[in-house]
Amino acid sequence: MSISKEAVLKALSRVDDPDLKKDLVTLGMIQGLQIEGNKISFKVVLTTPACPLKEVIKNNCIEALEEDLGSDLELDIFMTSNVTTARDNAPLLPKVKNIIAIASGKGGVGKSTTSSNLAVALAKSGAKVGLIDADISGPSIPTMFNVEGEQPAVRQIDGKNVIEPIEQYGVKLMSIGFLTPADAAVVWRGPMASSALKQFIGDVNWGELDYLLIDLPPGTSDIHLTMVQTVPVTGAVIVTTPQKVALADATKGLSMFKQPQINVPVLGVVENMAYFTPEELPNNKYYLFGKEGGQRLAEKFGVPFLGEIPIVQSIRESGDTGYPAVLKSGITQDAFSLLAENVARQVAIRNAAMSKTEVVQVNI
Repeated sequence: MSISKEAVLKALSRVDDPDLKKDLVTLGMIQGLQIEGNKISFKVVLTTPACPLKEVIKNNCIEALEEDLGSDLELDIFMTSNVTTARDNAPLLPKVKNIIAIASGKGGVGKSTTSSNLAVALAKSGAKVGLIDADISGPSIPTMFNVEGEQPAVRQIDGKNVIEPIEQYGVKLMSIGFLTPADAAVVWRGPMASSALKQFIGDVNWGELDYLLIDLPPGTSDIHLTMVQTVPVTGAVIVTTPQKVALADATKGLSMFKQPQINVPVLGVVENMAYFTPEELPNNKYYLFGKEGGQRLAEKFGVPFLGEIPIVQSIRESGDTGYPAVLKSGITQDAFSLLAENVARQVAIRNAAMSKTEVVQVNI
């Protein structure tokens, strides 16, 4: 019995992407289909290399094909990915598919730690990732990536001077910390800080990126408004800790993105310092700052809860030594890897379900 392409596609049309709620054939995820006798080969092009369900999808394809065409098939299914975007033909950063703001209402909640480990986790999955340190007065990304003292090169492209980002652990980086002495205070008014962010966006050679993360300063300030007025932001991730005072400020940060004049999709909430686990008692959890505050915040605003990050000694040590915790095996690696998977999924869902990202027009 000869097997037709139509029969193969009919079987695969019963396999849905669990996040996008449509079948793989309709979504155009089945590519390069070839049939030789009972041997069938094709690619499944997922929406992100960080997809946690790739094995589930692959097994569902096998089951559907064997159910329709018999169990004596030789199947060669190659799982690959092409990160989606909702910012085609953007004048700024045209080769950057998704811009993700990492925000919090207050300082000290571990936003930069979360940004750093999220960026590295996405890069480990195979994505092309960049990270902007937008905290002009308190840059910490150079320390967290062990590139203090590094200075970016400047070169000409098409007659324009551009800055080459520093690259570490597979992530392209830009921070004011690369451009000023390490011990010098950056005492700038809002317009100067905003100008620096614009330069980080427009004058840096970011190249092709799947995700560009922007680690914002605490609060809701000129930097936040400059960001949404300069580039179309794919979505925002809100970082909080469980206690009441942090949640109150995180609520304000989340509300800012939901304001009608800004209207940036909130990809979800991540709860940092969710619980303490001693290294010698890895199965024990101590809720030092309260419990499930971030989850309740997500439920209140109807946005996804992206995960819990524990407070453990190794995360602090990683920040001090400049070797992100996600690169070390253990519960912190698992937590940040899961966070990266959830953020990537929410970006794919956002791009499939919502309209094209636009630069925000704000009169404030």
